[in-house]
Amino acid sequence: MTIMAGMGSPTGTGVGPLLRGWRVRRQLSQLQLALRADSSARHLSFVENGRSRPSRELVLRLAEELDVPVRERNALLLAAGYAPHYPETPLDDPSMAALRGGLERLLAAHDPYPAVVVDGSFRVLAANRSLGLLLDGVAPHLLEPPFNAIRITLHPDGLAPRIVNLRQWRRHLLERMERQLELVRAEPLRRLYEEVRGYPEPAGDPADEPADGRADGPAAYGSPFALPLRIRYEERVLSFLSTIATFNTPLDVTVSELAMETFLPADAETVRFLQSVVGPERQVVPDTP
Repeated sequence: MTIMAGMGSPTGTGVGPLLRGWRVRRQLSQLQLALRADSSARHLSFVENGRSRPSRELVLRLAEELDVPVRERNALLLAAGYAPHYPETPLDDPSMAALRGGLERLLAAHDPYPAVVVDGSFRVLAANRSLGLLLDGVAPHLLEPPFNAIRITLHPDGLAPRIVNLRQWRRHLLERMERQLELVRAEPLRRLYEEVRGYPEPAGDPADEPADGRADGPAAYGSPFALPLRIRYEERVLSFLSTIATFNTPLDVTVSELAMETFLPADAETVRFLQSVVGPERQVVPDTP
């Protein structure tokens, strides 16, 4: 697997090429976008060709119609010569207290099933106590804060040796990172992608493959609608379906890149086991900056 040519948000020498890149990506003509943004195709053409400088308001309208990520909207404004519109507030800032409290309540409510909050580079910002069960056996150097969810999952000293369907789950995570890299210019994320892509390929154990040979199909692992994460824990295999929640209409770069990933039991055995072993005495994953 290799990084696709042109991966990353549209690039260019100014706001015009950047806007054109986003418009092409969204498969819109200049006329279609101009009508949506209450402008004209002629003016938009001049903007894309660098013959006209768009107003700050037009840049924001175009970014809204193109569904550009919040961080990249600031990049468009900077390329046009304007100050960023969206702040990037640290999560530990006092103004984020209500947000942190809400996330903590959501994480706690998901117990006894694992849940984690990550940022745009998959750094773990918060987690509930049930995640500690999955992290048993992970090398200490991978758990030094701020630790990374993708690195912990795919590293040979992390969860990788315990994941039954590692080849399928690895492919899923790499494709998820590729989709994110198509939307944001994030050098830390690109470096992480290159790092985890370079980890040793799973050798595969025939005993772990589905009997019918449908290694890539979710139904092959007991789910007809989604690929589960199947992970060994002691003498059993726990099976989870992953869901991801993000904030709607974020007005801050930090908030726009937060994601809560929850792991729902994919079978009754996993439900019974987690409900029996995850108690109040289990240690919560340490807070990370």
